[in-house]
Amino acid sequence: MIELKTPAEIQRMHVAGRFVGEVLSEVGRLADVGVNLLDLERHVRGMIKQRGAESCYWDYAPSFGRGPFRNVICLSVNDAVLHGLPHDYTLRDGDVLSADLAVGVDGWVADSARTVVVGTAAEEDLRIIRATEEALEAAIEVARPGNRLGDISAAIGAVAHDYGYQVNTEFGGHGIGRTMHEGPHVPNKGRAGRGLTLRPGLTLALEPWFARTTDQIVYDADGWTIRSADGSRTAHSEHTVAITEDAPLVLTRREPDNPATRADSAGRLSTKKA
Repeated sequence: MIELKTPAEIQRMHVAGRFVGEVLSEVGRLADVGVNLLDLERHVRGMIKQRGAESCYWDYAPSFGRGPFRNVICLSVNDAVLHGLPHDYTLRDGDVLSADLAVGVDGWVADSARTVVVGTAAEEDLRIIRATEEALEAAIEVARPGNRLGDISAAIGAVAHDYGYQVNTEFGGHGIGRTMHEGPHVPNKGRAGRGLTLRPGLTLALEPWFARTTDQIVYDADGWTIRSADGSRTAHSEHTVAITEDAPLVLTRREPDNPATRADSAGRLSTKKA
């Protein structure tokens, strides 16, 4: 079922989206050499509790996965790209970290993801991150009334093709609103001019993700963490977007990062655990 939202309901989703953006900005500042994934997760858990928000991941139990998810954020490192289960791992120089967060505030949900490099960045890692970000912006640009769902998928796929990356279609974007996953499914590759006609009030989580040299995936023994099948590094970018009569409205847009704050934020991590 696809539910179109009123302008007032979109504004309520925007409240959740701003908070999700704030949390992911904080994660980006805290992600540094020597920081443990479990400490990051606890910090995010504390932010959600303080805001009075609700994690969409806690107790999430879809058809995939092994048992309910018992964390509030997905943290995926290097060749891991989706559903990364936070575990006892200390970030190292050059690691690639993808963070994916969905939170509800007063009954309305927003979902977003970002990928950052910890410490020294390799050009190949910056390139694949840039590709997902450009694919996301291309998808947002065509999320306008009268266009088709396939136009979004085609826009993402075209950027991947230009960069030379293959596209996996098993996991992609989705509708969102009162719950984290609503219809329709939004593949990261498709044909322009095909599929559902986009209408004002449709709210979508658009999320291109690529691996350097494959479109195949494997699962960790934890039943959640999804990795590139050949061990190549990955990246993931996502925003919640509302289709309006005018321009697309990005509900989870973050403030630009300030690298000067990273060291200070990382230093505060150990003193602000939930």
